[in-house]
Amino acid sequence: MLWRALSEDLPGPKWTGLFAEYWPDYKRWWLKEGDAARPSYLESRRALKEHMPEIVPLYDELCELAGGGDQASRFLSFYCPPPYLSGCSQAIWPGEEPVMVRNYDYNANAFDSLVLHTRWQGRRVMGTSDGLWGLVDGMNDAGLAISLTFGGRRVVGDGFGVPLILRYVLQTCTTAEEAGVVLARVPTHMSYNVTVLDAKRRYLTAMMAPDRPAVITHAAVATNHQENVEWLSHARFTATVERERFLLQRLTLHRDPEDKFIGAFLRPPLYSTAFDAGFGTLYTAVYRPRLQQMEVRWPGTIWNLDMDNFQEGGRRVQIPGAA
Repeated sequence: MLWRALSEDLPGPKWTGLFAEYWPDYKRWWLKEGDAARPSYLESRRALKEHMPEIVPLYDELCELAGGGDQASRFLSFYCPPPYLSGCSQAIWPGEEPVMVRNYDYNANAFDSLVLHTRWQGRRVMGTSDGLWGLVDGMNDAGLAISLTFGGRRVVGDGFGVPLILRYVLQTCTTAEEAGVVLARVPTHMSYNVTVLDAKRRYLTAMMAPDRPAVITHAAVATNHQENVEWLSHARFTATVERERFLLQRLTLHRDPEDKFIGAFLRPPLYSTAFDAGFGTLYTAVYRPRLQQMEVRWPGTIWNLDMDNFQEGGRRVQIPGAA
């Protein structure tokens, strides 16, 4: 798998090139249920203006760079996208220098393999890209880190794909408290657990859903269920309860040191090799928000990235167990 790290302060030729490269695959995914299954451009932009007004100018700029087409603009709104599932584990290691660690378990053929560093609207953000401006995890220059896991429920409703919600949080929030307010307010199209950690060591996990109010918790661990397991077959297949229990033990009964805690994400039961089913661990991310540092890890390899000294580049990674 080829990973890239790209930096562009304002949307421009690099982002336009990425869109041209990725759009054919995203378009096929976006239209897999037919054009009529997705909201219109006017509905999509209206929803953005209602729920995330601060980033509408950025959205308009990206639509223009993408060519101004109807389908591309609807896709970029992330409003009511096709449903998609992932695995994932995430946790806060509460040491003196707080750390957020996460595994992203997903289909390798439907993944950007891209770390983006931007200064859009004056806010520096770096994180793992999804949909070319959404993020599945990331951090901003205020020292706020964020990550998502699928919430383990089949309900689909009217709302946004959660990667755009993560982008919105990082563009507009500076503390865990501010992020919690946003996560409780913005509608999501599926159930997700979103964990945030700020530079003052405060953290929370929002259990978001399309059919009920978000539950804001002080949980330091999130896997692929919410307060109760609702989708039994998914829970068994992804071992969500076992992974949650394992992480809680690492944080409470054993209190692993930082290196050992992070290393556990690269081994079973947290590390998954279920690539054929679309739930293999594609990477481990480590965020140190106070230090403004990010690591992307694979077994035997660490890629260090720094907000203040971000180095563009590429890494070709052989993922154990992946085809």
